[in-house]
Amino acid sequence: MGVESGFETAAAGAYIRAMNKIDLKHLAGYEEDFALWSAEQSALIRAGKIDRVDLENVAEEIESLGRSDRQQIRNRMIVVLHHLLKWEFQPSERSNSWASTIVEQRGAINDLIEESPSLSPYPQSILARSYEPAPLAAAGDTGLPLETFPSESPYSAEQVLDPGFWPGGHDVPARRKTRRKT
Repeated sequence: MGVESGFETAAAGAYIRAMNKIDLKHLAGYEEDFALWSAEQSALIRAGKIDRVDLENVAEEIESLGRSDRQQIRNRMIVVLHHLLKWEFQPSERSNSWASTIVEQRGAINDLIEESPSLSPYPQSILARSYEPAPLAAAGDTGLPLETFPSESPYSAEQVLDPGFWPGGHDVPARRKTRRKT
């Protein structure tokens, strides 16, 4: 996230003002202008004009929000598993970057679950499927043979999400400082 320029702030303000002045007499189509359609549909709902709401597409969009959260959890689980494997099986190469990735992805998953508690059993239900690509990615990153990594997840879903779990410890080896050539 960068600092917005005055132009970007003004442009964002103009966009918001335009969205607040929606003409509910001439509605945009779902396929025509999704951003405008979304703003119009929310305005219709707030105005209580349910008979004019595009119910089928609104319902589909609401369902997609839940799918999106589940997909985010799965993608983030893959990243955490991949990095936990590297962390455990190549301890001499541990880095603050790996640790940061693990912390960030765990936090994002835990935030999604906090916002939608009904998703709390989801990581356990997808653990095996989420683990499938992790050994290949770890082997590619580390140069270690694929056979180095377990064929099934050595970590439980609870461990994957636990901020205190670091297989082999949480120590990051000291790095030799190298001088940049100028």
